[in-house]
Amino acid sequence: KKTFTEVQTERLEQAERAVLIKCPQKLNGKKLLQYLSSHGNINSHFFFENRGVHALIEFSEKDSIASLQDAIGIPSAAEHHVVPFKSRLFTFTLKNTVSQAAEETPLHLSPQSHIPVTELIQKLCHADSISSQMYILLNEYQLTEENIKLRFLACSLVRDFAHAYFPDSTVKPFGSSVNTFGKLGCDVDMFLDFRDTRKHAAKMKKGPFEMEYQMKRLPSERLATQKILSVIGDCLDNFGPGCVNVQKILNARCPLVKFSHQPTGFQCDLSVSNSIAKKSSELLYIYGCLDSRVRALVFSVRCWARVHGLTNSVPGTWITNFSLTMMIMFFLQKRSPPIIPTLDQLKELADEKDKQVIGGYDCSFVSDLSKIKPTKNTETLDVLLGDFFEYFGNFDFRKNSINLRKGKEVNKPESSPLYIWNPFEQDLNISKNVNQPQLEKFVAMARESAWILQKEGKTQRMINKEPWGLAALLIPFGKSNPSKMKNRMKGIGSETIRSLLDSLKLNNANSLQKAVGK
Repeated sequence: KKTFTEVQTERLEQAERAVLIKCPQKLNGKKLLQYLSSHGNINSHFFFENRGVHALIEFSEKDSIASLQDAIGIPSAAEHHVVPFKSRLFTFTLKNTVSQAAEETPLHLSPQSHIPVTELIQKLCHADSISSQMYILLNEYQLTEENIKLRFLACSLVRDFAHAYFPDSTVKPFGSSVNTFGKLGCDVDMFLDFRDTRKHAAKMKKGPFEMEYQMKRLPSERLATQKILSVIGDCLDNFGPGCVNVQKILNARCPLVKFSHQPTGFQCDLSVSNSIAKKSSELLYIYGCLDSRVRALVFSVRCWARVHGLTNSVPGTWITNFSLTMMIMFFLQKRSPPIIPTLDQLKELADEKDKQVIGGYDCSFVSDLSKIKPTKNTETLDVLLGDFFEYFGNFDFRKNSINLRKGKEVNKPESSPLYIWNPFEQDLNISKNVNQPQLEKFVAMARESAWILQKEGKTQRMINKEPWGLAALLIPFGKSNPSKMKNRMKGIGSETIRSLLDSLKLNNANSLQKAVGK
């Protein structure tokens, strides 16, 4: 397995040799590739649908792009005046529509979104075990090779703008696009990185003089970040083909620019050099590569959480996908024998080149996957899924916190309902946003799910053509069979669900009283 950095470097380099073409209707794919090959050898290509058919073409050489750009014209400005920024986004139309349309061939279109949950449930019912159900879900939801290429191209196109001001900078994706846990349709988090310029500065130390650039000085790094993002945001807004709904959110804890990139169909968030976020991405990448069960469990639990409204795409008081993923990693560290190592164990395996201190925090851990011994744990995913719900359905959240460095519960340092230590910034709780009702809802759903997996016979449900196993967990509880649900409420989860409903009623009554009082 390649290291995280090797994979990123390779993919960024591939993206620099790629172009995105909006294709004509009635396209003969072979003819298009034949024409493009006249500009240079094509390494890989794929077609996808995004308000019309598009093609991502990756050439073997960067020069092929320059050759193609030489042949491409500027749009005629009859109605609108164009901004003459020449990007790697092109539109092709047929010169002789009639004769060429006759040669239209069916294209294989690469999917860029996952199937709806209802369709997924039907697929899962035909599997022969919960483990196979979980791998089916993983295959349907995970990022495809093509989708990953498209994400890196989106970053590379933003980098083309940044280069106008900062020629040494790069724009790199982080988070779900690169940590092996991204699902089709997730946003692209990217950051503008100036780290390479610092490496370059170290090389310039030779010779009799201290030499440095004259640069604008600002009172804080935050102010510099805000100014850089403000300008890049304006560039994308004013000159970026297909960049729409650009929002500059510069006063956030981590300033960022949000925008929709229409040509690739992605929602993007751009921030500046976020080294700790990059280390978190790398840590998850390592865990995802160590054992195939890790990703299968994460995708299943995250899908389950979304169906039951435990997670949400908008910020709020619910558990985030990142927090939920960290809870799953912690659970896998606690197995006997452990399925994945703790962060402290990964730190012990680090060599000199892995040593990294960021903002006073030690973020060192091994990057070479071959140095990590494979687990001796052979538990099936059937067992792990049930035990995950059992474990957190009975976890003492009042007293204990979750620490991935140590791989064990430790006393909570403060009274947040859910306390998960940030693996790197050890004084931060990554789940500080979660309130008590949301945590109780999570516990109730976990208990209910553990109960369903224990009690319900797969054979009987299959005979009745009812969803079973993972499929039964992906139906909002009470919707599949309300009378059964009432009986089941007498089981493990019922007490918590009742108290949750009572607390919600109480909260509503209290807020109503406050409102009346005002």
